[in-house]
Amino acid sequence: MQTSSDRHEYPSHWEADVVLRDGGTARIRPITVDDAERLVSFYEQVSDESKYYRFFAPYPRLSAKDVHRFTHHDFVDRVGLAATVGGEFIATVRYDRINADGRPASAPADEAEVAFLVQDAHQGRGVASALLEHIAAVARERDIRRFAAEVLPANTKMIKVFTDAGYQQKRHFEDGVVRLEFDLEPTDRSLAVQRAREQRAEARSVQRLLAPGSVAVIGAGRTPGGVGRSVLDNLRAAGFTGRLYAVNKALQEKELDGVPAHRSVRDIAEPVDLAVVAVPAPYVPEVVAECGEHGVQGLVVVSAGYAESGPAGRERQRALVRQARTYGMRIIGPNAFGVINTSPEVRLNASLAPEMPRPGRIGLFAQSGAIGIALLSRLHRRGGGVTGVTGVSTFVSSGNRADVSGNDVLQYWYDDPDTDVALMYLESIGNPRKFTRLARRTAAAKPLVVVQGARHAAAPQGHAVRATRLPHATVSALLRQAGVIRVDTITELVDAGLLLARQPLPAGPRVAILGNSESLGLLTFDACLAEGLRPLPPLDLTTAASAEDFHRALTKALADDRCDAVVVTAIPAVGETSAQDAALAKALRSASASAPAKPVLVVHVELGGLAEALSAAASTAPQAASTAPGAGQALRPAERPATAVSGPSEASPRLIPAYPAAERAVRALGEAVKYAQWRREVADPGKVPEYEDIDEKGAAEQIDELLSRGSGLTLAPEDACVLLGRYGIDVHRALPAPTPDEAAAAARTLGYPVALKTTAPHLRHRADLGGVRLDLTDEAQLRRAYTELTDLFGTPEVLRPVVQGMAPRGVDTVVRAVIDPAAGAVLSFGLAGAASELLGDTAHRLVPVTDRDASSLVRSIRTAPLLFGWRGSAPVDTVALEELMLRVSRLVDDHPEVVAVSLEPVVVAPRGLSVLGATVRLARAPVRDDLGPRTLPVV
Repeated sequence: MQTSSDRHEYPSHWEADVVLRDGGTARIRPITVDDAERLVSFYEQVSDESKYYRFFAPYPRLSAKDVHRFTHHDFVDRVGLAATVGGEFIATVRYDRINADGRPASAPADEAEVAFLVQDAHQGRGVASALLEHIAAVARERDIRRFAAEVLPANTKMIKVFTDAGYQQKRHFEDGVVRLEFDLEPTDRSLAVQRAREQRAEARSVQRLLAPGSVAVIGAGRTPGGVGRSVLDNLRAAGFTGRLYAVNKALQEKELDGVPAHRSVRDIAEPVDLAVVAVPAPYVPEVVAECGEHGVQGLVVVSAGYAESGPAGRERQRALVRQARTYGMRIIGPNAFGVINTSPEVRLNASLAPEMPRPGRIGLFAQSGAIGIALLSRLHRRGGGVTGVTGVSTFVSSGNRADVSGNDVLQYWYDDPDTDVALMYLESIGNPRKFTRLARRTAAAKPLVVVQGARHAAAPQGHAVRATRLPHATVSALLRQAGVIRVDTITELVDAGLLLARQPLPAGPRVAILGNSESLGLLTFDACLAEGLRPLPPLDLTTAASAEDFHRALTKALADDRCDAVVVTAIPAVGETSAQDAALAKALRSASASAPAKPVLVVHVELGGLAEALSAAASTAPQAASTAPGAGQALRPAERPATAVSGPSEASPRLIPAYPAAERAVRALGEAVKYAQWRREVADPGKVPEYEDIDEKGAAEQIDELLSRGSGLTLAPEDACVLLGRYGIDVHRALPAPTPDEAAAAARTLGYPVALKTTAPHLRHRADLGGVRLDLTDEAQLRRAYTELTDLFGTPEVLRPVVQGMAPRGVDTVVRAVIDPAAGAVLSFGLAGAASELLGDTAHRLVPVTDRDASSLVRSIRTAPLLFGWRGSAPVDTVALEELMLRVSRLVDDHPEVVAVSLEPVVVAPRGLSVLGATVRLARAPVRDDLGPRTLPVV
């Protein structure tokens, strides 16, 4: 337990777990009076050279006065942080607030002197860089805006820590000392540096789990069967290239089927990189302690009985993660299915999968073990069991994902040279804001295909998930904005993944269709239209078409500048032989080689062995048909997996995916077309415009004044109009009309014609219910309308009527922005009215929105044609609409205290627009953990 010092209570929110450069973890926490012995022990392990660099003189030991000074902090003007592993200090950092003369000071002085000390054994792990991020965040919280540091010129490592951090800085050299001064306000460069370090560290932490030099299976029994023994057997069968150990307290033998056996991991003389833990949950803490003391780098915990089992298990899971992080270890699991790495240099199958998948270029992540089994099985069958090109590079099944999550695996795949396509099955997204950021970066380099389970139900019990108010459809839209290929089923996941792994991205939506079945061609044509593609008329080669006819037709289609992709439909003739199958496969391969930049897909309806011929062609992989599930057996069409034909050469095979149904092939192609379009657009994402009439300072002052009245505040209409006006958003004036006489007076003020409408919550924005009267041209009409409304719906006190001047006719729309606690700020757009709301016809973008985002937002709803002159109507001013959305985006981005904005309706006329209603809600700015220092999720 930590004891507070001097003036302020112990700031527990400064505690954090971080991933270091080498993939290990450390705990960062404030230094307190209880740490005197730890500090002395730490200092004794620092070399004389490092001490000299810290104190500019020989300083062999700390005096009692030094120890008191370095452990007694007020957590405001004097702060010390320590990085710990195994409860012991490995590095420290402190700041002392100073005035302009460099003397100790208190606020309002906003400068502090900072100094580091890192144990020599831990230098080069990025500890100082992580400590700098955290001490800078602490300083900003305490209103310190600038750090100063004095460093000896020979201390190049520490100078590099400061200069590489990305802050704006000044450097002076005097009296033999380098003095560095830098502002602590985050910059684009400092944020980029921080995220680059985060990526390298988290990728390295996953790489240590997927490519260990040695593995110990803890809980492996003597007899076959059981979880631990199964994992051990799977590792042996896969041909793991490193050292393998079996560990079980009950073992008396020195070997277990040729594997060295030990009763404890501490008995192993050599280092152990990865431990697979397969013992009952009550025994796991003892195992983790032994692994930590032995220096194990990471754990795969397949043991169950954790958060998936209820509250007691959830607390057991938290304790497991805290214990592992204490020793610098990362965890996959608990309740995990395991991990696989098919690289010939590793050949790791530390999982419950009885067979090693074929090596390939697809990375696979699944939160569910059952779904992981299904995906591995389907990918194993694709290609007929003869080609490794369509196999798996790495596989991670995270179970309860208490520590390592999909975000970490994305960091690894981002620059993994062995992975070309990433497939993910997610049942929950623990940090949507970070996942979206990482997905956007990954998708810009390689395709990322995601299917979400538990879309209409709560996340599995074992998963810690941040609360979100966003519906699933909104989250899906935001993922698509980030370049994620969102599919609905694992069948679609594999279909899309295989196409993207085997074929180039299409340059556009134009599709040529050819084949030997007119009906199948027409089905493909219809499927293309349904997916928003632009198919050319199908070319029917007739059922008499030979392999040469297919070759000639495909070659011609690929050479046609009017098409971007080709779908070949093929049905075999009755009595077709395997030789004819092989001839057709060879013809398609040869023709596709003539246009390597255009994707080719095959839709096949089988009576014989066409799929096997398509997949078997010219592969250089070992023949494994005898071990493949279902090898040599004809499957019914509904069971037939997509298959492949190899490409132009054995050295660089290009595989043509084949599908048993037109809809499956075209759906995969449609996703590839949309992804290719996103890749082209992301190269030029647009910009966030600057508007000279925005009064950002005035808005900030108004927000501060309003929040002084209390948080969670829905603004009065007058205050909302003023705040929006500071960002150039004019709201059509509306005057209250609690009586007929006041309604008439309001109309005279505004000028006829006017509208009379209720603002009662149950009638607001529901013109279809009759709560609005438009085009009232005189007082008599106004009074008559007033009487009608009160007779129909209730008293003025209930209806809250207002009078508003008529706006030019146009299309009624809705613009909203909301700060979601998990996803961040989201801008939404749709047409007003019950029909759009009922159909969910709303588009979404993450804030800040660029000019390209705003343009696509307007055009992405299904009812967008109403804005562009549908059925002869006048097109409306979409340029003004896009500008309005950009201004709303700027407002919520500049002022995170603005947690909700709703403009409804926004009437967009042929020239200009009118905002007829506005609601604004304020609250204290939520904490942006994505802008703070790097941390692992709190358990």
